[in-house]
Amino acid sequence: MMVLRAGDAGWPSQLADLEDHAPARLWVGGDGDLRLLALRSIAIVGSRNASAYGLGVADRWAADLAAAGWTVVSGAAFGIDAAAHRGALTAGGATVAVMAGGVDVAVPAAHARLLRQIGDQGLVVSEHAPGVAARRYSFLERNRLIAALTRATLIVEAAPRSGALNTADWAAALGREVLAVPGPVHSATSRGCHRLIRDGGATLVQDPDEVLARISAVTGQGRPSPGTMGG
Repeated sequence: MMVLRAGDAGWPSQLADLEDHAPARLWVGGDGDLRLLALRSIAIVGSRNASAYGLGVADRWAADLAAAGWTVVSGAAFGIDAAAHRGALTAGGATVAVMAGGVDVAVPAAHARLLRQIGDQGLVVSEHAPGVAARRYSFLERNRLIAALTRATLIVEAAPRSGALNTADWAAALGREVLAVPGPVHSATSRGCHRLIRDGGATLVQDPDEVLARISAVTGQGRPSPGTMGG
């Protein structure tokens, strides 16, 4: 575990976009380089109470994006977050978990093994010191870090009052691309996505290739050459 501060070699410069809301420091667990991982990263977030449809999309799309050289960033929560992390891990790609408590505090406890795997293949990150328990407000606070660290945010499923929509709001405020996956019209866990799309708050995407095309267009970052993908 290490502590990063602004100006350190591994500090992601895009966190400066948060201005007064930028973290003073970050605790980082794992062997990866946060700055390098964040350079080509996408947030995949969504409902904790995800449907089988949403879980399948998060897993498969994360795997495809990771295989294309993009770091998958999420919050290690139940549902969409966990599926996205697992998809990236299965593909042998890099993934970053941004925690609401200390990096050594597994939240939820059932994801202790998943977090160890993320640390082995990517990073576990928090603005809170080791041992600090997650609080209700800190889950919303960490959403700004997920949005700021990444080049785009993909919402897979979100209820009308989902915390994932808070991440989308932060991403939009920071000038990041916001993408959303449509779902069945009768599904409560897709209503937040549909509202974002309807109101112009997100671009509708239907497969990983559309995600890659969109983020490549807005960031100027295409697919890496085979020799630069790494893990």
